[in-house]
Amino acid sequence: MPESDDSKPGDLVMNIHEAKTHFSKLLRRVQSGQAVTIAKANKPIARVVPLADATPSGRVFGAFKGWVECAPDAFEACGEIASLFENENPLP
Repeated sequence: MPESDDSKPGDLVMNIHEAKTHFSKLLRRVQSGQAVTIAKANKPIARVVPLADATPSGRVFGAFKGWVECAPDAFEACGEIASLFENENPLP
């Protein structure tokens, strides 16, 4: 597709149908740093650009590993509670 007047040099211009059809490819190009202009009937209506300030959340999974202890039987089912789930009518 030709570049439009509103797009910047190096921008990829796609019509809506093409952008929907190849959305994952479009996002890969944006992720690699290229801006993409979305057009309707070859008139630009939107730009998809990479986020400059996208940073990891800082969450570390397993950060408290070894800090929390529980009894070995903590996740074993209590007989009384298990029977409530197994009965057909657990409510009185």
